[in-house]
Amino acid sequence: MRVLVLDGHENQAVASVRSLARAGHWVEVGSPYAWSKAGLSRGCRRSFTYPAPQKDLAAFVARVAEEVKKAPGTLVLPMTERTTLPLSAHREMIFAAQGRLVMPPHETVLRAFDKYQTTELARSLGVETPRTLLLKDAHQAAEAAQNFPLPAVLKPRSSEEVSGEGKVRATGAPLYARTPSEFQEAYTRLGERCSVALAQEFIEGFGAGYFALMREGELRAEFAHRRVRDVRPTGSGSALRLSIKPDPQVREASLALLQALRWHGPAMVEFRIRPDGVPVFMEVNGRFWNSLALAIYAGVDFPALMCALAEHGDVAPVRSYRIGVRCRWMLGDFRHLLEVWKGKPEGFPGPFPTRLRALWNFLKPAPGTFHDNFTLRDPLPEIGDWMEFAVRRLPEALRKKSSKQHEMHAQRGYSRS
Repeated sequence: MRVLVLDGHENQAVASVRSLARAGHWVEVGSPYAWSKAGLSRGCRRSFTYPAPQKDLAAFVARVAEEVKKAPGTLVLPMTERTTLPLSAHREMIFAAQGRLVMPPHETVLRAFDKYQTTELARSLGVETPRTLLLKDAHQAAEAAQNFPLPAVLKPRSSEEVSGEGKVRATGAPLYARTPSEFQEAYTRLGERCSVALAQEFIEGFGAGYFALMREGELRAEFAHRRVRDVRPTGSGSALRLSIKPDPQVREASLALLQALRWHGPAMVEFRIRPDGVPVFMEVNGRFWNSLALAIYAGVDFPALMCALAEHGDVAPVRSYRIGVRCRWMLGDFRHLLEVWKGKPEGFPGPFPTRLRALWNFLKPAPGTFHDNFTLRDPLPEIGDWMEFAVRRLPEALRKKSSKQHEMHAQRGYSRS
């Protein structure tokens, strides 16, 4: 089968390309950039570019449909919300081009990516959830700052959202507040990058996830890992993780949610495990996840299974895999080290690693560890990962930081005048 793997600059794209090439599929990689780390893989037969969805959503969908037309029956695999949302909303264009998608109805996709709706669904199913408040405007946020339990986490309602101009934008990371003034400041900052924000009580503990491939609400494959280190120590995607058996409570709660959604395709359900061992629901990610390589190394080949599901309508369930497999995202681990050396973020109420311990953990050898992007047979995606960080992501982050500092100085100068 011909497969178009989108978001070629993401780790899960690299893992998917390698998996699908091994399974005998013809794999092509799409990206908004001239080159991508997944496109550098030996498993990639051809690369192509498309307009970035955050700049021109309609042109992005049209470009993917144009690629699909070259071979009827082509399967399109979006790797992020950024590409999933517009393809889901305009799926009729892909189907008209005789392409394939593995995803539930669009209304379900929107519901799954909405943190407020999934939190309400989890609560209705008896799953433990953090106290959550939808912040509709500045007046409500000011009132909540005085009454909401602190410390609190303020986050966008969705990780990606479609603007009125038909563009997709990333809404960024959560912010933390220990005082009413920090609460209001966090709300103001979030307003610059999302249309609707949530306030949630801060849950002490550690992150945990459950990974699944579903067929219209029925389980076909599952996986779980323990995070050893996150890219951001405050909580984010993992830089180093270990395959484990699914926690029974996490598994039960996750399947209840995915079955209630009648989810179709891959999904990750995230929790925080409290010190008393109770899992607290955080969010659903209805797509492949950044640490996908670990599941494949452990024996659950999600991309190949998803292709079989698309091609044959169903796939034999996979429930077992190797426990204790360790996988590292080298660049992510380096970014973890940088985050630790920057110091504890303002307002973050949880424990934070020490700098020397983080340095030792980064340098300490760990024989037998697999890597997200590096293999001896296929080393170029690892090189591409570091190149992209140096050439694209780091300069972009520095530009945003400089722009923000300039705005702050301008505002201070205006207030003094």
